[in-house]
Amino acid sequence: MPATLFRNLFRIGLIGLVLALPVSAAEVPIRYDQIDLSAQASTQVDNDTLIAVLYAQQEGDDLNALTDSVNRAINQAVLQAKSAEGVTVQTLGYQTSPIYQQQRLSGWRVRQSIRLESRHSGHLSQLLSRLQSTLALDSLSYTVSTEQRQSVEDQLIGQAIDAFQHRARLVAERLGHKRYRLLEMSIDTGGQMPQPQRMRANMMALESPVAAPSLEAGTQTLRVEVRGRIELQIE
Repeated sequence: MPATLFRNLFRIGLIGLVLALPVSAAEVPIRYDQIDLSAQASTQVDNDTLIAVLYAQQEGDDLNALTDSVNRAINQAVLQAKSAEGVTVQTLGYQTSPIYQQQRLSGWRVRQSIRLESRHSGHLSQLLSRLQSTLALDSLSYTVSTEQRQSVEDQLIGQAIDAFQHRARLVAERLGHKRYRLLEMSIDTGGQMPQPQRMRANMMALESPVAAPSLEAGTQTLRVEVRGRIELQIE
């Protein structure tokens, strides 16, 4: 290759490289200091919904008789629950299990449960005292209704975001920056969900009516956490 042609091609290559440098540099994003932050807001909320689970259970060797007895008990309980003011009722799983003794089938166990829910503890307490003559109480728990939970969480979200912004401004100022940019944010809602109070597994239905149980709703903590990443801005 002639020397003159080689020098010309070399000059053209250099010019192309120089022209390409600003474009390549512009394509590389300038990254400033990025910091992960979190903030919380929480409050105590009164439990306003009571949930009770009761069941009918029979054991014996006549499966048809057992099934009929459990069905009658549950049907009667559902009718009573539907007539109670402010109480909703739901039937749960139906179970038929064999009973073995010395590896031989000796009988059957038939069981079905119902779930009662109410915001009126007094009404549900009176209903429970009546139902416990035919059903056994499996569990009791209080919780916060969906409407109240959403209302409280909406307020906590605003408080948590305000707390996050305060921390972001504080961090930026402490590090000598006047501004920051929010890159990402996530909001997590949650609380201390009460666990159902389990009754004894062998607690059978009572043969006679009993006094209405005393029910105390108590409170639980609702909490909202905001997590995010900020980027400190250079003036």
